[in-house]
Amino acid sequence: MLLDSLNHAQRERLAFIDFNLEFLGQIARAELIQKFGIGPASCTRDFALYKELAPGNAVLMHENKRYVRSEAFRAVFEHNPADVLKTLAKGSSGEISQVRDGSQFCFDTVQLGQPTTEVISAITRAIFSKSAVACHYESLSCGLVKGQIVPHAVFSDGLRWYVRAFDRKNKSFKSYTLTRFIKIELVNSPLKSTESVELDINWNLFCELELIPHPKLVYPKAIELDYRMNSGSMKLKVRAVFVSFLLKAWNIDYQSNSNCINLNKTLYLSNYDSVKEYIELRND
Repeated sequence: MLLDSLNHAQRERLAFIDFNLEFLGQIARAELIQKFGIGPASCTRDFALYKELAPGNAVLMHENKRYVRSEAFRAVFEHNPADVLKTLAKGSSGEISQVRDGSQFCFDTVQLGQPTTEVISAITRAIFSKSAVACHYESLSCGLVKGQIVPHAVFSDGLRWYVRAFDRKNKSFKSYTLTRFIKIELVNSPLKSTESVELDINWNLFCELELIPHPKLVYPKAIELDYRMNSGSMKLKVRAVFVSFLLKAWNIDYQSNSNCINLNKTLYLSNYDSVKEYIELRND
């Protein structure tokens, strides 16, 4: 097989092309040259080789010299969903983790659920092209929902990945769990002015969380060390949208009534009153 005969550097460059087509929907020669520091001739050979591996994956748009993902696209490389999301979050692309051996002494946590590459691809391409997606979504509050959303960001709470988007049916911005999309596809429906990220108030608003070791802990110093606290507390500046996610994911207690304090929790939100309006923001 042609792919098996390539060296590591060539596979990395082809994976970069494949990654950008799958998750961003397009790539230009200049991006490959800048990413890997290669010359124009090598770049031309890489694109020719990719075309040989996957003849129907990309179409060259002569007006802007960009290769655009075709309707018949089929990924050449297997892009692990967890790695894809981490890679996008770091602002890079094209890393192919399957060609690197894992550590024999350092291990990440077990991932109980990850969104499919199809869902990630549709969402990220919609964000990149500023368009909408038609989707079937299984909501925890009301079951199967069909409609169109306009995504503008993907984020994680440390446990799950979410997409922030404008819901065209309810005409509001909401957060959706990526694993709950059953069917999703891009639609030829450009962004409307009312759907712009600039109008997502709770996304653009930042607030501060003040966290301390739980007041009921006998030995709070351990928690101070866990979170690198200074003088027994830590402050996090986060988007208002993130507040409810972080409190749940990190198991942070925020009950203002000391009699209701949960003894199973190790962190406590000491400035509850200043952020309480963001704790119950609607999410699906």
